[in-house]
Amino acid sequence: MLDIVNVQKTFNPGTINEKKALNGINLHLDEGDFVTVIGGNGAGKSTMLNMIAGVYPVDCGSIVIDGVDVTKLPEYKRAKYLGRVFQDPMTGTAADMQIEENLALAARRGKRRTLRVGITKKERKEYKELLKILGLGLEERLTAKVGLLSGGQRQALTLLMATLKKPKLLLLDEHTAALDPKTAQKVLDITEEVVAKDNLMTIMITHNMADAIRVGNRLIMMHEGRVVVDVKGEEKKNLTIEQLLQLFEASSGSQFTSDKVMLSK
Repeated sequence: MLDIVNVQKTFNPGTINEKKALNGINLHLDEGDFVTVIGGNGAGKSTMLNMIAGVYPVDCGSIVIDGVDVTKLPEYKRAKYLGRVFQDPMTGTAADMQIEENLALAARRGKRRTLRVGITKKERKEYKELLKILGLGLEERLTAKVGLLSGGQRQALTLLMATLKKPKLLLLDEHTAALDPKTAQKVLDITEEVVAKDNLMTIMITHNMADAIRVGNRLIMMHEGRVVVDVKGEEKKNLTIEQLLQLFEASSGSQFTSDKVMLSK
């Protein structure tokens, strides 16, 4: 379902600011895989997601989603395969529009625009049922402006919008990092429910080691633009944070030094 083969990316090549972000990364995901990704600053986590999404062109290598080689496709052409939620709750929604209007935009992504009435009664009923999944009472606030919602409510709504069209691949880029711990846990619980409901292939970057171990069926650790740890199934379920750090050090030949991640144990 997803194949990343020998993808390399260097920013500002030939200058004093040259940075090799991806160093021949290889990754294969099967349908229904829910992969958590962890690594220190500069490990290449977000760059990998941006490469998949087409934000930047790759220097070499290939990216195949659901049998389609998207390596040279621009970002807007890849959008039909992908759903994405960013760290900033303000990014994925239109603050000045109503909740139902935001959902309508997501539902009609990729469809031809017409002059018919904006939102039908049937669609409104469907949106109410969808919002009930979140357990946040938003189904009773369809006409509320999204800008009035809390960060957690906006992020949960963004997640719903990103998965409304059943993407081939869902990309979650530290989507709970900007939230307080209680809200972050709520959004993470909703994430697991939404992903499981549609068996969505998902890549989730997180800075929290405990979440990386607990959530999903597979965990990868990145270091200097490469995947250095890849565990799944029972091995992942039985991991401790200490064992994960030992795996990282044995595979990468260096100690894990990201304070941001260590403080999240």
